Amino acid sequence: MGERDLLSGLIRLHILHHAAHEPVFGLGLIEELGRHGYRLSPGTLYPILHGLEKGGFLHSRKEWVAGRQRRLYEITDTGRAALAQGKVKVWELFRELFEDELRFTTQGRVESQRKGSTQSDGAGDAPP
Repeated sequence: MGERDLLSGLIRLHILHHAAHEPVFGLGLIEELGRHGYRLSPGTLYPILHGLEKGGFLHSRKEWVAGRQRRLYEITDTGRAALAQGKVKVWELFRELFEDELRFTTQGRVESQRKGSTQSDGAGDAPP
């Protein structure tokens, strides 16, 4: 399994995320995804878009822009529901992947706050 296969679900969620905010188009998505480290060619992206449309997650329409026809993709209600589910799953995965880092960061902040309150009002002697 290649990296692209591993990340394909994240790419699809990213597309749905952007389509939830405004209509999207191929070249714009290639540029946006590129800013996030995904290097996609039109030969990779367009089959993904067509698959999302075939699955009912996106709907497309053609529009004339600067004398050229552009296909715009908009999220559907099915796509919004899938995006909402995806957000829950990504959040759960994020928390699991970064469990140690999150626990360390939280402990550091709690300890810092305790020290600050001890110095300012003397009430920080109680155990957590």
